[in-house]
Order: sequence, then C-alpha cells, then structure tokens
Amino acid sequence: MAAGRQLPGLKALITGASSGIGLATSRLLAARGASVVGTGRDEAALAAAGLREASGPFVATLARDLTDPGAPAAVVAAAAGALGGLDLVVSNAGSGWSGRFEDMSPAEIDAVLDINLRSAVHLAHAAAPWLRASAGPGQLILVGSIAGLLGVPEEAVYSTAKAALRGLANSLRGEWRPITITLVSPGVVDTPFFARRNRPYARSWPRPIAVNRVASAIVSSVEHRQSEVIVPAWLTLPARLAGGLPSLYAKMSQRWG
Repeated sequence: MAAGRQLPGLKALITGASSGIGLATSRLLAARGASVVGTGRDEAALAAAGLREASGPFVATLARDLTDPGAPAAVVAAAAGALGGLDLVVSNAGSGWSGRFEDMSPAEIDAVLDINLRSAVHLAHAAAPWLRASAGPGQLILVGSIAGLLGVPEEAVYSTAKAALRGLANSLRGEWRPITITLVSPGVVDTPFFARRNRPYARSWPRPIAVNRVASAIVSSVEHRQSEVIVPAWLTLPARLAGGLPSLYAKMSQRWG
C-alpha cells in the first residue's frame, strides 16, 4: 500500500473493526496516515488489534453493540470527540444467517435486520453533521454485499438488509451533496463472518477472496471518491444482469447453484 496516496489528517470511524474487512481497512488507512477510531462488539479483539502507540491501527477503540438503543449516536459522538471531528465513516458492522427463510425465528430476523440495516441507518443519521462540517468534504461508506445486488437463496433477510443499503446510498446522494456516499458490495470474502453465522460457507463457487482485496478497494474509493464499488470487479456483470434481466439471471443462477 506504500504506492498509494497518503491520507494524513483524515479522521475516520470504522465499525465492525475488530476483525475482517473493518480491521483490514483500519490498518490500510492508518498506514496512509489517517487517524482511525475502531468500534466493534468484541472488546478483546479490539484490544488485540492495538492502539497506534503500540503499532496498532487505532487512535482509540470503542467496544459497543450498535444494535443497542442509542449506541450508533454514542459511538459517533465519542469518535468525533477523540478525533476532533470526522471526515470518513465506514459503516461495516454486519452479520449473516443462512438457511430457509421460513426456518428463521422472529428474533433471528430482527437480529439480522438490526445489525445490517437499522444500526447503519442510525449511524449515518448521527454522522451527518460531522461529515457536513468536514473540510474534505466528508464521505460515508456503506459496506453492503453482492447479496444485496443479486438476492441470494437461503440468505433472504441478509440480502434484503444489504439491498436496503443501496436505497439509502441512492437517497443520500441526492440530499447530502457535496458529501460522497459510497456503496461497497463485496462478494464472498475470507473472514470470520462465516464462522459466526449459523452455518459455514459451503458453495464450491465462487471461492472466497482475500480480505485485503476488499480493504484495498475501500481505501481506493476514498482516494478516488467513488460512488459504487463491486469487488471482485467481475461480479459487476451478474449484478447488471440481475438488475436489467432478472428472469434470465434467475435461470442462469439456478445452473450456477
């Protein structure tokens, strides 16, 4: 990442930062000179990732469950206080559930919607005044999923929540100028995400990609002020097919599955 543009003075909040995409992105941003506050539910994992003084990526860490009432606003306020403002918010916290839709309990449905959608909406709402005040101007990155662009069988609620993030991004682009709103939609990524859901990833294709590919794409979207990123890039084709010719995509996806 040394060849990339440096980002000194950038003040960033990253959620879901204790592992996976959030931690990898935090490390890359910190290596570019950004000041990063990381938040996540796993206090021990955040501590293990480390603070800047001990060669970790974080200026400060906040162990909070964003699904708790008021937590997104509290996290934004604490991060802005620690950094003296916010230029970038990466809304990355999320979790999955795999299985037949009708097998989900109401509590499981709510849990998936709460972390993947509701907390992201509240985080964006709380971050708005800080991003407006940024001289950058500010940038909000919503980490969605290819599942939100395609709709994945046996991931119905997760796909729905991630699809809603696209609606949020499209709406805010019209309201929040000149703030940059970026939707990043990764494919299958090799992270602890699958170990934490109710069953592991078992498909033979597509194979998971390295987490640093996604983190690099997120950092690149900061450098180039991109509005939409799909990684790996070849997934742009099925995403366009699903959006433009859904019946044809459905037939092809049955063969792929």
